[in-house]
Amino acid sequence: MPRLSAILETVLYVSDLDRAAAFYETIMCLPAIHVDGRMRAYDVAGRGVLLLFVQGGTLEPVETPGGMIPPHDGSGPLHVAFAIESAQLSAWKAHLLAHDVVIESTTEWPRGGQSVYFRDSDGHLLELATPGLWKGY
Repeated sequence: MPRLSAILETVLYVSDLDRAAAFYETIMCLPAIHVDGRMRAYDVAGRGVLLLFVQGGTLEPVETPGGMIPPHDGSGPLHVAFAIESAQLSAWKAHLLAHDVVIESTTEWPRGGQSVYFRDSDGHLLELATPGLWKGY
């Protein structure tokens, strides 16, 4: 059986690409690695890529020099969890509050991890999770 190595990309569909980009660059402190009128790509600590596409903007195939990307899209509030170190939890909470981001919930998990939940500019549920949430993390 072939093995998977990791999840490489996570996609969120947004109503306003510039507004969403401002949120992820300013609030989430993610560096852009690709910017164009169709999408934004962000490096997540060298371990993954967060892609932002305009909702309804990827319903046609996209031809690239290397091949075709099939159509895709999504709707409704989605969920993404970002891994953080336990020692960074308080700093993240303060950072969110300093930018008027409402923390909807905090959770302590049986394995010892903690999660903080809040929303992005499109209403997607974001989570900051410390080690202990899942076995192996």
